[in-house]
Amino acid sequence: MSNISQKQRLIENYTILALECLCIIASFFLGVLTRGIEASYLAFSKTYITTIACILFFHLLSYYLFDWNINIFKRGYYIELVAVFKYNLVLIIFLGFFLYVSKMAIDFSRLVFVYFFFYNIILTYLGHLLLKKYFTNIYRTSSSSSKMFVITTSPYAEMILKSIASSSEWSFEVTGIALMDENHMGSNILNIPVIANGEDLFEQFKTKVVDEVFIHLPDYSKERIEDLIIKFESMGITVHVNIDYFNHVMAHKTTETFAGFTVLSYEARTFDYRRLFVKRIMDICGAVLGLSITLILTPFIALAIKLNSKGPVLFAQTRVGKNGRYFKLYKFRSMYMDAEAKKQELMAQNEMDGPMFKVEHDPRITKVGAFLRRTSLDELPQFYNILIGNMSLVGTRPPTVDEFNQYDLCYRRRLSIKPGLTGLWQVSGRSNITDFKEVVKLDLEYIDNWSLTSDIRILLMTVWVVVMKKGAR
Repeated sequence: MSNISQKQRLIENYTILALECLCIIASFFLGVLTRGIEASYLAFSKTYITTIACILFFHLLSYYLFDWNINIFKRGYYIELVAVFKYNLVLIIFLGFFLYVSKMAIDFSRLVFVYFFFYNIILTYLGHLLLKKYFTNIYRTSSSSSKMFVITTSPYAEMILKSIASSSEWSFEVTGIALMDENHMGSNILNIPVIANGEDLFEQFKTKVVDEVFIHLPDYSKERIEDLIIKFESMGITVHVNIDYFNHVMAHKTTETFAGFTVLSYEARTFDYRRLFVKRIMDICGAVLGLSITLILTPFIALAIKLNSKGPVLFAQTRVGKNGRYFKLYKFRSMYMDAEAKKQELMAQNEMDGPMFKVEHDPRITKVGAFLRRTSLDELPQFYNILIGNMSLVGTRPPTVDEFNQYDLCYRRRLSIKPGLTGLWQVSGRSNITDFKEVVKLDLEYIDNWSLTSDIRILLMTVWVVVMKKGAR
């Protein structure tokens, strides 16, 4: 990340953070005033000070962990309001949980609680709108913003300027364009003045206010572009060179150093490792809780399995995990011992289009196994897989080796993350899905839109599905 990009990121992050902290303090103060200062504040000032300190702490923690404002400059009026409402809902749930655990709820006025919620939605929403208006309309044209010049050729000029104008970037202002192939000095392209051509490029730049240049010259040789970079570098100007020549590649692109080479890396989806770390902590905590429940229920489940059919209590099967890694998945046995041998006989009855196998009223399932599957109790041993890191609480379901060997290339991307105990397709009516492509579609939707909040939502939906016995067989 360049110094200018770092500057933009710092200004954006800390301005928004400071604004939201001020909104929280102001909303709390207004809530107290609305409730009545004599009736509440004088009696409960210590409670209120402690509460607002905890709200601010939670806000700071969530801001750095979840980055809920990462796309703030791309959000419209309605989406902004929904985002602010959802975040304040999380904030108020945390506040209620804190007051309950700390046993301060008795000393806390419920009306202050309600007033704070509504005031903070209004103030944060208006604050975001004003902040975005300031950055995009005022800061961008001020002397504090970076002044950028575009260097390209006539066929690409309008396309480049339109693309820049439609972006959500606010830290720079395009103040001129240089056309390397033709002399249009004195004219304008989309209200941007043409200030130079290929012959007098550096003569013109000597007297201009310029912090950055953006070079888009796909028809130029590597040597000619390198010469431009060196000359601008000697002038102390930041250079951005467009190297996105693979226009149909939709993957996320990053430049980095690899084995001594400077490379352009393409990834279908990038994940913030801070959030992956939190996800792993959630997995460990969930696994410990799940294994505790498993230990309590195992004697009863094991006895029922043994009385119903011969064979071991646990069933271990080789599954395929992240990017093709093999691992042993553990479940409580829900089928007869000859289930794998009988699978071939049932292939003609397969209800799924694609490599996945599913049969309604599968004769291989025991009576106890049917109950275990209906209640999802057969999945409990997988908490061990989660604890040791083979799986996650939420992800995509790991295929069997047979299924994996039948995969098309497009199916492979569903294995680009760690498999999960539950996932988006499991809580989307899994018994009703009969096309494997629908499963893949839901899995890729989860991968492309992954966030910690989506994991929490899927976990809550999973509890609902299991309790209501929806979609399981």
